[in-house]
Amino acid sequence: MNTTPFTDLHIQLGAKMVEFGGYNMPIAYSGIAIEHHAVRNNVGVFDVSHMGEFIVRGKGAMALLQYITSNDVSKLLPGKVQYTCIPNESGGIIDDLLLYCLAEETYLLVVNASNIAKDWEHIIKHNTNKELEIKNISDKTALLAIQGPKAAKVLQPLTNINLLDMKYYTFEKGLFAGEENVLISATGYTGSGGFEIYMDNHQAMAIWSAVFEAGRSYDIMPVGLAARDTLRLEKGYCLYGNEINDTTSPIAAGLAWITKFSKNFIGREIIENHKVQGTARKLVGFEMIDRGIPRHGYLVLDGDHNVIGEVTSGTQSPTLSKAIGMAYVNTDLCKVGNIIFIKIRDRSISAEIVDIPFVK
Repeated sequence: MNTTPFTDLHIQLGAKMVEFGGYNMPIAYSGIAIEHHAVRNNVGVFDVSHMGEFIVRGKGAMALLQYITSNDVSKLLPGKVQYTCIPNESGGIIDDLLLYCLAEETYLLVVNASNIAKDWEHIIKHNTNKELEIKNISDKTALLAIQGPKAAKVLQPLTNINLLDMKYYTFEKGLFAGEENVLISATGYTGSGGFEIYMDNHQAMAIWSAVFEAGRSYDIMPVGLAARDTLRLEKGYCLYGNEINDTTSPIAAGLAWITKFSKNFIGREIIENHKVQGTARKLVGFEMIDRGIPRHGYLVLDGDHNVIGEVTSGTQSPTLSKAIGMAYVNTDLCKVGNIIFIKIRDRSISAEIVDIPFVK
């Protein structure tokens, strides 16, 4: 398995380690619920250095990214971040990602760890501009997500960048914890606010130590990927490999808002047809009525035991103290308030379709 600059530290801290996206990653330290509540109410630190990072630079960079991503890159100015996806020729999703505009015609793409090789090959395949510089800096880059309502107070003493007033989906580069050229981004996948900090590998341990020293009086704690999953699920955020994949339409996944038909992009005609004609199934949220924990791959049934969908993600919500999940359900049956049934082993457990996000 691949490692991050923090892997040995996670092991020293007693984290339960698992393989994730080809990396040896911490799934939990003190417990999922404890770590989850720390982020919702306080501040926690995730090692997300397994994510991939590409640089696309040069005249024509925007044109390439306009063609291979679904969102409108022309709206992205230096210092701004955009959530988007890479569609394929059949209208599915190769990956979802963050796109940073570092400068005019200079972009940083942050992609999922399991898709680094696939994304890279796709970008290279569709680049016909030999003048562009396209670099994979994933192995050189470390990434920490400091998330929670107290994140700005913890981090502000470590930099002269104004974090307290930094707007969502913007970023700055500068001095942080005595380290130069660190990118600090007001992003994250928890729905509790906070920042993501991009650094070179050699800066990683110094920044980790500074962050935890600064957060000591705020009871800062390391958080594993299990709590990251429960946090994102409570907010209804898609996870690649669960809610979205190579066969999933952005329209069915509720991602029409990052799919702009004012421009040309790969798969546009098929995806636009999905928007006009509709899709057979749509992604919905549901809360369990009877006792049971839904899991990825469980079948969704109607009252007559007909299969009408499949669960993509499910968990016991630490915030709500109830079981929740997301599933693709036949479009004609996915109205909020409808009762569905989740097949858990040999039982059909009732659930109600609800609005997403689960936690407002």
